[in-house]
Amino acid sequence: MTNPDSPESPAPKAAGTALLEWLLPAGFLICAGWVVWHIPAYILDLIPPEDQSSFAKIKELHERKDITSAFNGVFGEFADIFDWLALLALPVLFWLGARGLRTAPMEFANWRPWDRFALFIGRVTMLMIVAMTCVMLYEVFLRYALENPTIWANELTLWIAGFVFLCSGLYAMQQRCHIRIFLLYDVAPRWMQRLFDTCSTLLIVVFAAGLIYGSYSQVFITKFYRWEMFGTAFDPPIPATVQPMVLIIITLIALQAVANLIADWNLEPEVHSDEPEPTEIEAIKRQMGAK
Repeated sequence: MTNPDSPESPAPKAAGTALLEWLLPAGFLICAGWVVWHIPAYILDLIPPEDQSSFAKIKELHERKDITSAFNGVFGEFADIFDWLALLALPVLFWLGARGLRTAPMEFANWRPWDRFALFIGRVTMLMIVAMTCVMLYEVFLRYALENPTIWANELTLWIAGFVFLCSGLYAMQQRCHIRIFLLYDVAPRWMQRLFDTCSTLLIVVFAAGLIYGSYSQVFITKFYRWEMFGTAFDPPIPATVQPMVLIIITLIALQAVANLIADWNLEPEVHSDEPEPTEIEAIKRQMGAK
């Protein structure tokens, strides 16, 4: 049963609409990858380090990693037109993708407008899994068929997998599919269930606040602002990107937990069991195309 307050309910989609729902996250993922790869250019133009050695190090990294090195900077010396277009395209693609989003039959039905953020991130995460699989298959083909392996496939797979792991946590929180123990929850009255929900949400928020407070300086000043690399032949900026992403995602998970608490406050209590519910079986059948 879908929530009548939800902006859209699952419905048959036109082929063009369904394709667009995946093209927008794909475009967002491509632009996000471009922006992340060229973050040193934004740092040098917008918040250049005062320390000359740090400035020289980031400049050397940018010049070595810049994909469009033949183009000059637009609003500064380093970030070119492609860098700024990719950065400007991110919020546009996100807004368009989240605005036209439809939930699948197997997804959480009682979603609210603010859940669009997590749902769209979930679509992007699904495409990251596809991209990671393609990279691994490409590497297997080159390594075992042509005996000419790459120097970048392993690190790129590891990099993408880190983002998949983090972003899927936000999606799991929105879907209410994270691990929970219902031994006491199911036998408690509804007022006590609300108390349990409030306590668990409070613990999540406190943990997120403590993690951010304790590691903000190390993560954003030491890792991100100095653009720490991985130190391999491919040398991706895994420490400079994944560690800040941990703090960003834990913040979003805490906000999503609060949103879930508000959205589920007046819902009827659920009964949990090891057996799938009839509605779940019907949703699986619809997803698989069975009648």
